[in-house]
Amino acid sequence: MATTSASRGQETRQRLLDAAVALVPELGWGGVTTRLVAERAGVAPGVVHYHFASVTDLLVAAGTGFSGALLDQLAKELTARPTVGEGVDWLLGELSRYSGADPASLLVMEMFLASTRLPELRERLGEQIAGFRSCVASWLAERGYQGDAAVAAAALAAALDGVMLHRALDPDLDPAALAGPLRAMFGTTREGTTTEGTTSERTQP
Repeated sequence: MATTSASRGQETRQRLLDAAVALVPELGWGGVTTRLVAERAGVAPGVVHYHFASVTDLLVAAGTGFSGALLDQLAKELTARPTVGEGVDWLLGELSRYSGADPASLLVMEMFLASTRLPELRERLGEQIAGFRSCVASWLAERGYQGDAAVAAAALAAALDGVMLHRALDPDLDPAALAGPLRAMFGTTREGTTTEGTTSERTQP
């Protein structure tokens, strides 16, 4: 019986998190209320406060749950690429799936803006981004990148964020068109070899 009750509680909590993730892109971070979350999740308003101390706590949990899963998946997929050039091409291809005005992009942008006012959100987002950069830096080093891998990983992460911001303003911006300059930043060609002509990043047969 206790297990069943705990399972129901977890299901309800997840519905609240999912409702918050859906509402933030629609209404903005500050537009989400307890009543709206409860309505979207199909529960009584009091249930929200049973699971979360405040709407802000709910939004932080929902937002960082989404961003954490997204960054983890990106890192996993990226680090499976055998060369830096292929990794850059793959990342830009992934960005093409987002218009900058889609729900996922809007949620992340709302979170970045809210993090300037909420220390807890800023700290948790910062930890997630640091984890992503660390994975990218390790991958770059393993692929033979000769520069400061940590700095390069930070530059790549910032470039990806910038592309998405520009996509929101310029829907015609094609992320794939930026592959050449980004590959050049890492000293790689489309084929994965370094511009210095070494073979450290060639895909092995």
